Amino acid sequence: MEKKRDDREGGIMFWDGVIEGMPLFAKELIAGGVAGGIAKTAVAPLERIKILFQTRRAEFQSIGLLGSFSKIAKTEGSLGFYRGNGASVARIVPYAALHYMTYEEYRRWIILGIPGIGRGPVLDLIAGSFAGATAVLCTYPLDLVRTKLAYQVVGSPKLNVKGLLPTEQAYKGIQDCFSKTYKEAGVRGLYRGVAPSLYGIFPYAGLKFYFYEEMKSHVPEDHKKDITVKLACGSVAGLLGQTFTYPLDVVRRHMQVQRLSASSSADMKGTLDTLVMIVQRNGWKQLFSGLSLNYLKVVPSVAIGFAGYDVMKSFLRVPSRDETVVEVTTNRRNSQPSSLHS
Repeated sequence: MEKKRDDREGGIMFWDGVIEGMPLFAKELIAGGVAGGIAKTAVAPLERIKILFQTRRAEFQSIGLLGSFSKIAKTEGSLGFYRGNGASVARIVPYAALHYMTYEEYRRWIILGIPGIGRGPVLDLIAGSFAGATAVLCTYPLDLVRTKLAYQVVGSPKLNVKGLLPTEQAYKGIQDCFSKTYKEAGVRGLYRGVAPSLYGIFPYAGLKFYFYEEMKSHVPEDHKKDITVKLACGSVAGLLGQTFTYPLDVVRRHMQVQRLSASSSADMKGTLDTLVMIVQRNGWKQLFSGLSLNYLKVVPSVAIGFAGYDVMKSFLRVPSRDETVVEVTTNRRNSQPSSLHS
């Protein structure tokens, strides 16, 4: 018994040492990555249907949400709801990790670089925008692969659905999709649709943090640490930011699956051309196709994401955002005189 207790205490001490020795940015990367992976998996079925609504309008949007769930269940089984989720999680873990970490870093850099700048929502708008763009550029090929895999609708050989014709599966998995996409169009092909992604994420990421911090500023001080308040503020912020930038998300999805869609025209090239094509063919309402479903997805996703991030930060002993800035600023100021004299 004594040996087991000693081993357990030794393990705890070892883990404590690992956490204490871990750099701040590494803790933020881990916290953001874990939170993103959990949140994305939780809403994967809604994400799959949203992509099908955006890109296969005639087949899925016409039968509605419940009809789409039923069709996927009958033709692909329960695993069909998670088609492309492996690529989605593979993308969201580094994306969320980079997004949270670079947001914190950009925020600190701006405060340290411009001492007179205020710490209001505008600061979060700027830091969040650049953090979103950084995360997108680093992880975009994974988002492209996720969308292509989710776009495929194939019948499971285990399911004998009467009247269902077998559909050719263009991509067999993440690696196969990467390989074929690269062979078709090289690196440029892996970044197909990145322009509207950047156009969309730059304001969305910034607005999300802006609305979140703005709403929190109106919360009484004794309630600001309440996780329920954080979840509510984050969910509303995500909804507002998503509404303003959603059309660009639709354009991005269409550009990503252009080569897979039989109805795509060969002259569909850039962001503006795609936007005009969607409006001409299906009307401006198509630019908001799947938005109501996206609302259902964003609320739990943001809620779980914020909760997971807070839990992981607490577990990894990451100080609060303002405490971190104060600590870094103090250390920077204290180190300046000694560096000048050396």
